Amino acid sequence: MNYSELEADVLRLVVEATEDGVRAFGEETVTRLVRPELLRDAAEDELTEDARAALNTACANVLTISAAELHDALATVYDGILVDDGLDAGVLTVISALAHWQSYLEQNRRGELYELAIRSVEDVDQEVSADLDDFLATPEMAAEYERIRRLLAPGPTPG
Repeated sequence: MNYSELEADVLRLVVEATEDGVRAFGEETVTRLVRPELLRDAAEDELTEDARAALNTACANVLTISAAELHDALATVYDGILVDDGLDAGVLTVISALAHWQSYLEQNRRGELYELAIRSVEDVDQEVSADLDDFLATPEMAAEYERIRRLLAPGPTPG
């Protein structure tokens, strides 16, 4: 499966999934994308202390924080970015995941969950460098694709 086919299939899965399925997928995926190890390589001079604290708090409470609280935390993070370019890739992944989750919580738009799925695929790609023409060739990428399919498959609530 090439990358374009993967994107199209993920979009189809998100569109066809049950409400319970998309919610379970979103919760599992955002939790995976805001894991503490993604923030470990962030340089001290990339974020202010307040931004770092807001980011850590949002990550730790991602499944219980309200959309409004997450919005405020992200505003603190955005205001506390100290670099113009070169923000650590892990920090970018976490901020992007939180922003998509906040938008999903606020507007219930499935497109935000599609974006979370793609960020999750990209996160695995950072680790294994998948081949764009055979994106599922590595066991790690195949496992991530299977995780996405399992959670979004129509039918009984995943779990």
